[in-house]
Amino acid sequence: RAARDSQSFCSLKGKNGMEFLVQYDTESIINDWYKVLVDTIRQLVSPSIKIKASEYQYLLPSRPSVTSSTSTSAADTDPKKVRTKLMKFLLKRPTLQSVKEKGYIRDNVFGCHLDTLCALEKSTVPSFVEKCIRAVEKRGLDIDGLYRVSGNLAVIQKLRFKADHEELDLEDGQWEDVHVITGALKLFFRELPEPLFPFSHFHKFIGAIKIPDYNTKLSHIIELVQSLPPSNHDTMKLLFGHLNRLIKYGENNRMTAQNVAIVFGPTLLRPEMESSNLAMHMIYQNQIVEFILREYELIFNSS
Repeated sequence: RAARDSQSFCSLKGKNGMEFLVQYDTESIINDWYKVLVDTIRQLVSPSIKIKASEYQYLLPSRPSVTSSTSTSAADTDPKKVRTKLMKFLLKRPTLQSVKEKGYIRDNVFGCHLDTLCALEKSTVPSFVEKCIRAVEKRGLDIDGLYRVSGNLAVIQKLRFKADHEELDLEDGQWEDVHVITGALKLFFRELPEPLFPFSHFHKFIGAIKIPDYNTKLSHIIELVQSLPPSNHDTMKLLFGHLNRLIKYGENNRMTAQNVAIVFGPTLLRPEMESSNLAMHMIYQNQIVEFILREYELIFNSS
């Protein structure tokens, strides 16, 4: 069961990949429909209908019981007619994908894979990241403690919900605290299922930052950045460009390259499997972010 605003949804997904969404405003009606759908699918035995009950996965939790006065009993109707009508009804329903494409249902922004989110938005940088960076720079990069001072957690969660379910306007007065926006941006990167520096590149970056010769280290980092998928590369370029501008106001905001690296290192890089080298990894994570910040122009002008 899924909910959006005051409406209720009933969703069925077949093994063949087809998804159907049944929607109505009244919860009790959805309960009735759910019961009929479940009862009917379980009774599908006619060879003329090429479907088995086992081919469907129910995407709803167990439904609350419905009183006899409102319940629709499948036994009161001819099973063959019910099955035929049900199949005609389901085949006429739009697929879940088409409903999403029309904007009736949105995929979450937070917790979505970066490449998936960019593909949905037909971009290589998530619009949420662009909006946050634009809003922060408009408020001023000289504000003390940017990305270090915590915003109100409740308001950050409210902003997150808004971004996941509606169009987000960061010019709205409820987001006037810039630390709420920076907190939400950090949360976005923290909740990526795979971090901005992909798992496949984690140990490669660790190996590169350990290289003693500076020029060799730089060339290896440039090569690794060039090898990133487009969504990771372009999002990284935008973010690090923003952070690079941020540290230029370090005398006012007290955010040096080292301070920014401490904040963003563990957020942007992490191994796929945690190990006993957690403390050592954290040191290298921070060093990688700091190195890229200091050599931003060379690294991204070359990639």
